[in-house]
Amino acid sequence: MGLDAQVAVVGLGAIGSSAAWQLAARGADVVAFEQHEPGHDRGGSHGVTRLFRVACLEHPTLVPIARRARTLWRELEEASGQDLLHATGGLMIGEPGSRIVAGTLLAARTHGVPVEEIDRAEIARRFPAHARVDDGQVGVWDPEAGVLRPEAAIRAAVDAARVAGARVVTGTRVVAIEPDDDGVTVRTADGVTRVAQVVVTAGPWIDRFVPLPLVPHRQLLTWFRARPGERADLDVLPVFVRRVPGRDTWVWGHGAMPGVFDVKVGPEFDGPVERVDPDAVDRTIHPGETALVEDLVAATFPALAPTVTAVTTCLMTHTPDQQFTVGPTHHPRVVVGGGCSGHSFKHASALGELVAQHVLGDPRFVDDGFLDPRRFG
Repeated sequence: MGLDAQVAVVGLGAIGSSAAWQLAARGADVVAFEQHEPGHDRGGSHGVTRLFRVACLEHPTLVPIARRARTLWRELEEASGQDLLHATGGLMIGEPGSRIVAGTLLAARTHGVPVEEIDRAEIARRFPAHARVDDGQVGVWDPEAGVLRPEAAIRAAVDAARVAGARVVTGTRVVAIEPDDDGVTVRTADGVTRVAQVVVTAGPWIDRFVPLPLVPHRQLLTWFRARPGERADLDVLPVFVRRVPGRDTWVWGHGAMPGVFDVKVGPEFDGPVERVDPDAVDRTIHPGETALVEDLVAATFPALAPTVTAVTTCLMTHTPDQQFTVGPTHHPRVVVGGGCSGHSFKHASALGELVAQHVLGDPRFVDDGFLDPRRFG
């Protein structure tokens, strides 16, 4: 059977859109499938904004990935004529030995990120919105942090893939991926496409095609507004990840974007999550569901009214170790990119490039062994 394309990309969310772009830009013959439209709100790649951090507390090797991602986001800005990444700097607050502070400092020292350590008094002086800080806590300022616009970034990457020659098929659901010794059969409701290799970047649907221990999880995205007479824009409330005063938990978020009145704040989660069917997610916001994050906002930010002004659902797909999966899987013709674990969007453009490098056998710009899907056996 002849081939219809060199590579098929299944799913054009955060990583898939960039993978299609990077593959096509390298000269690969690409066909890309998306069951919805690029930038949709059915998976885990939406939400108006996403945090961008460089001194990544989750793993030191994420620093060069974030820096490469920033370069690629800027390339997409130039190609699309849109502002995608808004630099703000970011403040991490916690105990000196906490994951927030120690993890950020380890990443920064490993890769020379020019972070600044600040004490409690200095936090209150420079960032009055964060004046509620427990005794013994400190801050780390990451000057390279910022805010991304996810929907616009995905659409820009898909457009760049098209310009580079990729064929993009939207509104088409892939129902099966069947690799063999000679290639891969990709089945949709409309027909069959035969390719040499396939990239599976289907977000919460990945484990329908690839045997990986991924858990799709329903999460709420919530926004708040400053009290009358108070400010909560990005200038006074830049990107943050911080311990809630008096609580053993975190919140993350950022102030209101230019022209927008709402402040994004979300609770950190640590522990088991409940698996959901991505095709049957409850999109209804039920009474009391926002009570936890409202309570955390009330405890942390006196300048914010602790009542949500907007809320939507999102799907996060977790791996057992909370790191992504990028690379070949159970079959050498199948490469995966996913397992967002709540912190992948900032890296997505660079993760797409890593996917392309795996597919084409090119040298990778960073040692990504810690993201190898085969680490789970």
